[in-house]
Amino acid sequence: MAENEFVKIRRELHKIPELGFQEVKTQRFLLDYINTLPQERLEVKTWKTGLFVKVHGTNPTKTIGYRADIDGLPITEETNYSFQSQHEGLMHACGHDMHMAIGLGVLTYFAQHEIKDNVLFIFQPAEEGPGGAQPMLQSDIMKEWLPDFIFALHVAPEYPVGSIALKEGLLFANTSELFIDLKGKGGHAAYPHTTNDMVVAACQLVSQLQTIVARNVDPLDSAVITVGKIQGGTVQNIIAERARIEGTIRTLSPESMMRVKERIEAIVKGVEVGYQCETAIDYGCMYHQVYNHHEVTREFMEFAKAQTDVDVIECKEAMTGEDFGYMLKDIPGFMFWLGVQSEYGLHHAKLQPHEGAIDTAISLITKYFEHKGNQ
Repeated sequence: MAENEFVKIRRELHKIPELGFQEVKTQRFLLDYINTLPQERLEVKTWKTGLFVKVHGTNPTKTIGYRADIDGLPITEETNYSFQSQHEGLMHACGHDMHMAIGLGVLTYFAQHEIKDNVLFIFQPAEEGPGGAQPMLQSDIMKEWLPDFIFALHVAPEYPVGSIALKEGLLFANTSELFIDLKGKGGHAAYPHTTNDMVVAACQLVSQLQTIVARNVDPLDSAVITVGKIQGGTVQNIIAERARIEGTIRTLSPESMMRVKERIEAIVKGVEVGYQCETAIDYGCMYHQVYNHHEVTREFMEFAKAQTDVDVIECKEAMTGEDFGYMLKDIPGFMFWLGVQSEYGLHHAKLQPHEGAIDTAISLITKYFEHKGNQ
């Protein structure tokens, strides 16, 4: 792997993953690096643990926005890297270290080279949760520096280095976390008739949740309800008084998300009556779909296809969730996949994105900014 300056930066960032709105070291690293750049055209503002960096154009008529997310995940790293995470139980297992290094690479170029229009770099915290895009979008800084259009990328282990993948329209799904708490009456395992067993209730609830997609969502639409965790009970001979179900909902339309939640609430209410228990539902983080605006996406795809050092793949939509969708809800723009050719996928403890993709992305985005920003 080529070890250029931004590969080295990626590796340093890989060592210090931090959870959403806890990215103190990450923000400090970004600020320290940005302070080494020529400052004549730069203006930097902090927002919580994130950053806005504006490159002032020479004769601006518009502002081009680029967003890079900066948080890590609560995953214990299992790579063979010499630069593994130094934060126990945390890892950049979604490629945000790559996203930041690419953003800094493009920023470095425009700190050193003039461009007619303004360029706004957004280093956003908490993409993995609880969600930084929506509050950042609502911040006074964003209102003051609101870009005319905006884009972002996300690493894609399934695509080869040297490629990008995207499509017009829907790219990523609407997503919502799902937490359901059940409270009944515990007791001795030998006297079940005197209790309300929440392990039994939770198991029944999980089975019923799986009927929603099969029987309440249009077969020509798509939705997913996944229960990834169940907690209940304390020991084998005590009937559980409490149980908790944790999962995720993914849909390809906002309407289906509403319908799925209506059915979840109806089923949970039925379990509450049937098992004589108390229930509570929390939808946690809810992310709006990533919808690539047609005109700007088409224009970018035509530009990228004209480059000789990148392959453009027209992909299908995915059930992946991304809070960048909130920015695209209010600002024209797009997101694309960046091929990083890894055996292991996103959110895997052994994810090892190919670092050659850093140069691919910096080169493409820099050329695109020059194309758009000097028109």
